[in-house]
Amino acid sequence: MAKATLLILKLLMILICAGWFTLWILKPTKLWTKKWHTAEESARTSVFGYYGLNFVVYTFPVIALAAIGFVYLDLQSRESRRRQARSSASVLSNPLVVNSYLGVISALEILAVFLFFLFLAWTFYAHISNDFEKMVPTKSLKSFSNISNAGKKMTPSDSLKLNTRQFKFLRVATRFGLLAKACLALLLLPVLRGMALFRVLGIQFEASVRYHVWLGTAMIFFATFHGVSTLIVWGMKDKILDEMWKWQKTGRIYLAGEIALVTGLVIWITSLPPIRRKRFEIFYYTHHLYIIFLLFFLLHAGDRHFYMVFGGVFLFGLDKLLRIIQSIPQTCILSARVFPCKAIELVIPKDPRLKYNPTSTIFVKIPSISRFQWHSFSITSSSNIDDDTMSVIIKCGGKWTNSLSDIINAELDSDSNQMKCIPIAIEGPYGPASLDFLSYDSIVMVAGGVGITPFLSILQEITSTQSSIRYRFPTRIHLIHIVKKSQDISLLNPISHLLVNQSAEKWRLKLKVFVTQEEESGATIRDLLNEFCQVQVVNFSTKCSSDAAHGVENLLWMAAMAGISSVTFLVFLSSLNHAFLPSQEKSSKQKNPSWVADILVICSFIIAILCSTMVAIVLKWRKLRREIPAVSEKEGRAKDGFMDTRSTALDEHEIIHFGGRPNFQDIFTNLSKETGGSDIGVLVCGPESMKESVASICRLTTSQCCNKGDGQKRRSNFSFHSLNFTL
Repeated sequence: MAKATLLILKLLMILICAGWFTLWILKPTKLWTKKWHTAEESARTSVFGYYGLNFVVYTFPVIALAAIGFVYLDLQSRESRRRQARSSASVLSNPLVVNSYLGVISALEILAVFLFFLFLAWTFYAHISNDFEKMVPTKSLKSFSNISNAGKKMTPSDSLKLNTRQFKFLRVATRFGLLAKACLALLLLPVLRGMALFRVLGIQFEASVRYHVWLGTAMIFFATFHGVSTLIVWGMKDKILDEMWKWQKTGRIYLAGEIALVTGLVIWITSLPPIRRKRFEIFYYTHHLYIIFLLFFLLHAGDRHFYMVFGGVFLFGLDKLLRIIQSIPQTCILSARVFPCKAIELVIPKDPRLKYNPTSTIFVKIPSISRFQWHSFSITSSSNIDDDTMSVIIKCGGKWTNSLSDIINAELDSDSNQMKCIPIAIEGPYGPASLDFLSYDSIVMVAGGVGITPFLSILQEITSTQSSIRYRFPTRIHLIHIVKKSQDISLLNPISHLLVNQSAEKWRLKLKVFVTQEEESGATIRDLLNEFCQVQVVNFSTKCSSDAAHGVENLLWMAAMAGISSVTFLVFLSSLNHAFLPSQEKSSKQKNPSWVADILVICSFIIAILCSTMVAIVLKWRKLRREIPAVSEKEGRAKDGFMDTRSTALDEHEIIHFGGRPNFQDIFTNLSKETGGSDIGVLVCGPESMKESVASICRLTTSQCCNKGDGQKRRSNFSFHSLNFTL
């Protein structure tokens, strides 16, 4: 029954998605323009008006897709996690292009990008061909702000006299604005966290951020061409100052478009890697200008165009407020462990019923450092082992992390008997809906520096489920840890007991460590663990907060919130339009300013989100009163860093390698021989250059596997999976 329901929901999502994309494809055509104009005229006499029709047709499919996706994920999570055979589509998810600028791109991603640009080309061609076909030869052509798209011929006007070449250039610039709108329709979907649509596809938030970057770059390019080209045409007629400051009563508002473009450029420039990595605060705060950008985009484009991008905006606004509610009330840091490599492990209390999959991430805000900044970190603990706490490891290197390090070191050096209390707000955890990426007989984990953190949770999860028949994980694991200094090996401390006490009957873990910036010293893994795994521990008070982290809300609850919010929006939109924009006869000379309808959209959206927020707050308050247990200081006492390394299990691991990077070609060749031609999962987390090196090897071995003859011995197929620990 459950499988049939999942199949029905999947088919329903495919139909909705296909229907929504079909609307975008048909919209530039004459047939759609004619039929849609007739439908809007008929809808004007209905209760919800033309605005209700636009919302239901263009916006609601995205919201419905999210709601159905949440139900699908909820049912899927209740199914027993069994090992599934890899589908043929997994070949398409392997690296196809490995480039230092573009990164690692799979065949599926290339196909998606190709289809999207094909759609953009079709949209541009259909619009521009219609524009040129309707053009009337004359010495004076009308301003593009007054051109009708309802199939009427373009007649002369004295507002802006253009020759044929200037007019065509202006139409090209205008249609580039529609391409920017298409990018904006998808821009916010990849950065949804709680209401993440990409989870249905098995893509996590930290991985889908790259699609947000691609779409944002494309949108800014099209919008800049649209704006600059329009200014050039105005300049040809010496009308720049006259046109650019116009705030029209009807039609496009030029000034609003200019403000939106400048705001978008500021956001894009400050998000470039050199600024984002070195001046994170600038990137973080300027990104909140998206509110101004969206507001003035609405005023410039009008409500009819805005409904086409409103689905992502609606879900993003709801997701943002629900995440704020989730982070309230704050909890506190129970303890911290300071590693020799300038890394800190924080232990945070959680609800014992909160379960999460390995490789999950949380967003952390510490008000004593910054009241607004949130930073993401991979969870290193397993919810099957630690019922009351979860842990994250933070590598200190930036302004925010160094401030945290100073607070903890100050407490560590303090002689006071009174422990300090550090409040902390938690958002998440956000993790994969399934563990299909672990469904291999053997896996290789390649970690660079602090990129070891998601693998710590995987290894602990595998250990905790070895006796369960529901969970089937790899029995052969190769962990390759690449660090700059030997003291970075202390990051292995959370799994040191696994290295010492692993069970050869259940699974086998083999560790290789490469220290790239130190010369050969002859030290073994045992020697380095003894030297560097002695960590300092500091415990904190819990007096400032007795609440534990409780995680994100139930998926069914989020689906209901999405549905309730959309209905509330439609009801208030209809009510406000009937109150402030009574229907007018076409012959009436008195027309309401077009921006009034835009303001009503904003007001309806705010009211709908606030109503949903109030419902969420009430439900959250009742949940906290009845269910969430209080935090106990004893449960968060961190263990010391002592480890007994006398076990002979450490002898099975290879001697540490100094003074160079690993030769992945040789390593993967040996693994292929050891595993006898089986499929091997390759998980990589670390610097981009390291990911590209591993991806190149996986691509090479996959192509060799596909091109082998029937008489040749089967070679292992390496399936590449990238894990991100920074955004």
